[in-house]
Amino acid sequence: MCRNCGYKLWPSSQMASAAFLAWRSADPERLTASRFDLEVPRYVDNTVDFNARAHELGIHLFPNSNWPFIICFGLLFLGLAAIPFSSSTARIVLAIIGGVIFLYGVVGWVLIEDVRMYPSDAAHEPGPEAHH
Repeated sequence: MCRNCGYKLWPSSQMASAAFLAWRSADPERLTASRFDLEVPRYVDNTVDFNARAHELGIHLFPNSNWPFIICFGLLFLGLAAIPFSSSTARIVLAIIGGVIFLYGVVGWVLIEDVRMYPSDAAHEPGPEAHH
């Protein structure tokens, strides 16, 4: 018997298709079934919380950051400035643009994001006592 059209089980492929649609609509669990499935597919949640799993295993994951892309974008312009053009003004302009973008990325990554990730302990201590 053909699994595709139900040959020898139904008089026509249209009737086999109508029977399959009626079977599938009779039960809400069967709505995801295809006529080629040998078993009714079951929904299984395969999502994994990698941060929680890493915490269980004792692995430290850094938070996502966009600053490395900005640094690489600045390095792109600095690399373009290294190409020997006929006019030196284009190289100087590319070097300045690349340097500004590169420094913006480094300052943002080191000063802005690092301070957010690791706040200073001095702000949390309630007095003039030294931390031991």
